[in-house]
Amino acid sequence: MTVTPTVRVQADDFDVDTETKHLTGGRHDVGAVVSFTGLCRDEGGRLAALELEHYPGMAEAEISRIAEDACRRWPLTGLTVVHRHGKLAPGANIVLVVAASAHRQAAFDAANYLMDFLKTRAPFWKKEHLKTGETSGWVEAKAIDDAAATRWNGA
Repeated sequence: MTVTPTVRVQADDFDVDTETKHLTGGRHDVGAVVSFTGLCRDEGGRLAALELEHYPGMAEAEISRIAEDACRRWPLTGLTVVHRHGKLAPGANIVLVVAASAHRQAAFDAANYLMDFLKTRAPFWKKEHLKTGETSGWVEAKAIDDAAATRWNGA
């Protein structure tokens, strides 16, 4: 049975417990839930906010493609991906991945896979707003993220 993932891109915050309960409530086939929450860092105390922009429609479609691929690769019982956009203060939630499966390894692998490809393929642009009042411009993609995603090529 292939699972249909839940994918949302939104400005509003999310609640990890609510999302997990929605994914697992009333289910007896779930043996493992792995969640990852990405938070806005303060970059050593210099960041006032991180601004995330996206291309509406395109971001949801690409995240859905990545999530559907994860559902084909691993025997998941559920998958939820929530990514925020807008201006976020340090400590704010940015992204949530909740993967459920009968067994832990599939849930861990699917969550890792999602994050590796969200970092490299999801169309989001980040701009740092510094405490000095300046902006640092758009944040460049990191080679380490690209390298992490390549590990799935043979899997």
